[in-house]
Amino acid sequence: MIRIHGTPKSRAFRCIWAAEEAGLAYEILPIGFGPGIKSPEHLKVNPNGKIPAMEDGALVLFESLAINLHLAAKAGAPLMPKGDDASRALQWTLWAATEAEPAAMQWAYNTYIRPPEERDPGQAAAGAAGLNARLDVLEGQLGAHPWLLGETFTIADCNLAGVLYGAWANRFDLGGHTRVKAWLDRCFNRPAALAARALREAP
Repeated sequence: MIRIHGTPKSRAFRCIWAAEEAGLAYEILPIGFGPGIKSPEHLKVNPNGKIPAMEDGALVLFESLAINLHLAAKAGAPLMPKGDDASRALQWTLWAATEAEPAAMQWAYNTYIRPPEERDPGQAAAGAAGLNARLDVLEGQLGAHPWLLGETFTIADCNLAGVLYGAWANRFDLGGHTRVKAWLDRCFNRPAALAARALREAP
């Protein structure tokens, strides 16, 4: 059984969603952002002292999007496509991490994550501008098809939408990005996403 170390209110949400999409049995080892992430036991599965981490038999992985690629590979197509689309799935996964997430988190930290007195409106605006520039790219990609790679939902959608969950849930102004909004709505209302959201959004 897949063992996911983390809390659904963290990036482990992405891994829970991917496991649901893959139809894999999993259990959550509920470790949050407290001192437990620096414990010797947790550092064995994530030496960075962060969450999430995953155990699949003898395999131990950290980095949420790498975990998701592994889960998708176990499930195979259509979640993990073959051929050129496999390379495109990797491209969009890396784009999510290197392009979309830094801007989204800059906005998030200065909008709803940090206490109000620690937020910097200038940083929030810069993050929003950066994210909007990335959403322009995504808007173009979604011009002809409902999903990132075409007619079928893949791990590329799960990974990129997972990175954008905080912006979507906290009402980032999508402005003229109507295709992006419709795509995010489709992603987060899939049965597997709803199961993961039920854990993340629980009081």
